[in-house]
Amino acid sequence: MGERTRGRRWSAVVVVLAVVVSACSSPGPGAGSPTTRAAGTRASTGAPVPSSACSAPGAGAGSTAAAVTEQRTDLTVDGVARWYLLTTPPVRAGAGPLPVVVDLHGLAEGATLEAMTTQFGPTAQRDGFIVVFPEGTGSPVGWDIAPATSAHPNHDIDFMKAMLDQLEAHECVDTSRIYAAGFSDGALFTSLLACTMAGRFAAFAAVAGAVMPEPCDPGRRVPIVAFHGTADPILYFNGGVGTAALNHDLGQGPAPTTTTPPPVDLDGKGYPANVKAWARYDGCDLHPTDTKVSPHVILRTYRCPPGAAVDFYVVMGGGHAWPGSKLSAALSSITGPSTFEIDATGIIWQFFGHHRLA
Repeated sequence: MGERTRGRRWSAVVVVLAVVVSACSSPGPGAGSPTTRAAGTRASTGAPVPSSACSAPGAGAGSTAAAVTEQRTDLTVDGVARWYLLTTPPVRAGAGPLPVVVDLHGLAEGATLEAMTTQFGPTAQRDGFIVVFPEGTGSPVGWDIAPATSAHPNHDIDFMKAMLDQLEAHECVDTSRIYAAGFSDGALFTSLLACTMAGRFAAFAAVAGAVMPEPCDPGRRVPIVAFHGTADPILYFNGGVGTAALNHDLGQGPAPTTTTPPPVDLDGKGYPANVKAWARYDGCDLHPTDTKVSPHVILRTYRCPPGAAVDFYVVMGGGHAWPGSKLSAALSSITGPSTFEIDATGIIWQFFGHHRLA
């Protein structure tokens, strides 16, 4: 924080990433008979759980009668000032408590760039939910992706808890429909939140960075959707970190020399194994169905018990990018090819719509 407890430096990031992307699975809560997920069932049948702000005089679907994007800086966590961007939609009669999406940025990017990348703000204003873009700490700015221990408190997890507490106290929120999404370093942190805060977040989305940290004890089955490009030059599809590309992106080295990427194994180690680890934890059938949803995108779907879902979008030839993002596409010379064959933001929001906390 400020100067982070773990002394995060760009060189240390490479080491931490290398450890995390090789994370193995944890035993699940019990298998049970897998069933095909019914779209929208859980979200449509459960009643909203209003936050404390919903009982305030004049409370409605949001804090104002018009869509608002603002920066909130009045939050101190573990002695350090923290901030986040907040987008609320226009008040709509009868809308009631609103869902929330927390969108976590990548390493060295920050909240503002994440908002530009994912365009969750316009989606929230159109579809009537709240979106939050928190800012990490350190230089380069990022997230503490290491599990908390007695010797290593994770101040970013503390930040997430305090931020949600503040949000629920000031906005009329459906506390059963709060979700976490993230890109790259933000996806690694989202994976950690899936292990540590599954009691606050109903479902998770990890773009270019789905892992299962060790230890991992969510306490329940976890719905998660993941995306990864097979030609990612930074977080390799089958495991490992492209240190030269990462260092270059952080301004710490020359552009990497062009090399022939290793053959892609769709059922191998790395991110296919990471997603499968979540399917194993959730008690899903470990023989997924692969569907070619566009010329260069495969959707791998696991059949899971009620309350769980594990989907994996594999972008063939895709780089370290947010699918459907114009900003990601503009950075393709640095982070590899992007795609507009799918829209990760729309897919994630649709996936979230199927899940709420019981």
